[in-house]
Amino acid sequence: MHRRDFVKGALGAGLASSVPLELVLPISQAAQAAARQRVPYGAAIRTDFLETDPHYAEAVRKYCQIVVGEGGLKWIDLRPSRSSFEFDQPDRLIAFADANGMTMRGHTLIWYAAMPDWTVEIDTAKEAEFELIHHIEVVVGRYRGRIPNWDVVNEPISEDPDKEGPLRDSIWLQQLGEDYIELAFRTAAATDQNTQLVLNDFDFEKATPVSRKRRSLMLDLLKKLKDRDVPVHALGLQGHLTGEAEIDKDGLSRFVEDAHGLGLDILVTELDVIDNNLPANQGVRDQIAAMRVNDYLSAICDVVEPKSILTWGLSDKYTWVPIWFSRRDGLPNRPLPLDENYQPKAMMQVLQEFTQAGS
Repeated sequence: MHRRDFVKGALGAGLASSVPLELVLPISQAAQAAARQRVPYGAAIRTDFLETDPHYAEAVRKYCQIVVGEGGLKWIDLRPSRSSFEFDQPDRLIAFADANGMTMRGHTLIWYAAMPDWTVEIDTAKEAEFELIHHIEVVVGRYRGRIPNWDVVNEPISEDPDKEGPLRDSIWLQQLGEDYIELAFRTAAATDQNTQLVLNDFDFEKATPVSRKRRSLMLDLLKKLKDRDVPVHALGLQGHLTGEAEIDKDGLSRFVEDAHGLGLDILVTELDVIDNNLPANQGVRDQIAAMRVNDYLSAICDVVEPKSILTWGLSDKYTWVPIWFSRRDGLPNRPLPLDENYQPKAMMQVLQEFTQAGS
């Protein structure tokens, strides 16, 4: 796996770390907090830690209006065998969301990765079509009317198109060709006519040939789907930002403008800052990470206000980043808006600038 106008005066590390954590919010307070939001904010959640780490649950209640499972709805979690579904994780997360006045995103229905071992046995187009349709009908059907939007297809564009071709290799592409994307969206729409259907992907924000190519290919794909009246309602921008790389603000703004011009909503779905190559000093590192997030969101919001902004995790205590991008100096990664003690960092202040009413 390979991948993945500063807010002046508000980004001091001392100020950012001085905000105390509130106690668990009653639903009435959660509703009041949601009312203050111009753009709903949320985070990817690890369901087990909601039950084992009370400070984690408190932080989620304090800051989030939306939750999405880091896992739970991926095939590897849902489908231990061809004939069975395990809904324990998503059922627990949606119960938490309901109890706390939040909504839950669905992530993800079709992806190239996190597939259970038995899926390698799918070796015909007929089989692949059956499994894709069956999976979406069962999963979306279970949460019909409760999950307001789904990442229907996740990361369809190849990581380096010039080397790998336009679409990422997967069992779905191998057996069904590009048509698997249309099939997935039409099946999801037929199963729940009232949910928003999202095409979700990453690496559109850099000033690199690869990022420019990925932007072009995604627009081509979206135009093709819209020309065929495929029910794609929104583009999800993951935003796993590379800390040392400046944001191509003009390129990203044009890309968002073109996508929105196709009639698509824009969502920020997985924002964080990969900081393995940033300086060791925590204050400097946090400032740079906040600047990247500010530049990224500015480039988007200069064109259209996203329907929601989610980070891929909430606290540095629980993050995927060190699995793939651990620091050579051995220091812990700091990719998220709260530190490992659940104190807000400069990044959280930037996020609030873009989400809270009156900001």
